[in-house]
Amino acid sequence: MSFLTAEWRKLAMANYEVSPALLAPYVPFGTELDLWEGKCYVSLVGFMFLNTKLLGIKIPFHTNFEEVNLRFYVKRFDGTQYKRGVVFIKEIVPKPALTFVANTVYQENYETLPMQHRWEETSEKRLVTYQWKKNNRWNSFSVTTKRDAVPIPVGSDTEFITEHYWGYAHRNKHSANEYEVTHPKWEHYPVLDYKIEVAFEAVYGASFGFLSNTSPTSVFLAEGSPITVEKKRVLRH
Repeated sequence: MSFLTAEWRKLAMANYEVSPALLAPYVPFGTELDLWEGKCYVSLVGFMFLNTKLLGIKIPFHTNFEEVNLRFYVKRFDGTQYKRGVVFIKEIVPKPALTFVANTVYQENYETLPMQHRWEETSEKRLVTYQWKKNNRWNSFSVTTKRDAVPIPVGSDTEFITEHYWGYAHRNKHSANEYEVTHPKWEHYPVLDYKIEVAFEAVYGASFGFLSNTSPTSVFLAEGSPITVEKKRVLRH
């Protein structure tokens, strides 16, 4: 049985090119940075968890909720092939129990903050906004897109960013957690406009403060799908 099943929906992603040296301290044991056309990315991601079940059970008041995270991309050679995965700098959710389970079981870096979202749809457009409150300030990530989803282009940076099916979390310099995330290929909504108002230093630390004054290389909105998160395994020497 999968550790977690859910739907991830309306994933807004803003992708920033950064120096690999910035991320070197965060790369888990056994992995290396995964680059796209020689470029290193971090992504600000906002989305909804829907119909969430933990070990097949719906937890009251914890089935539908927002998440915003800052993540980057790694790969691990398992002896026969490369596994492409993500590492989270921080994941923000509105429920303390989620933070407790994720930080305890998976050694992730979750934080509980007030959150809200807005989805609007017209005959031609859709608006998706995610907000979270830190130090009495609301941060916001909003995208306006065409109404209808289309396939993600093969070979694009959007495909690179969405096609990572493993998660890795640092334990110590000699071990890391690895877990599989399963989902089908996603479609995306062509972006017409976006607005990012985030105090990166306050939310993610001084090392990432420069992102407040940096324009993303790309922004997209993926529809998402049902997903599973499988049980972890520990990588060691």
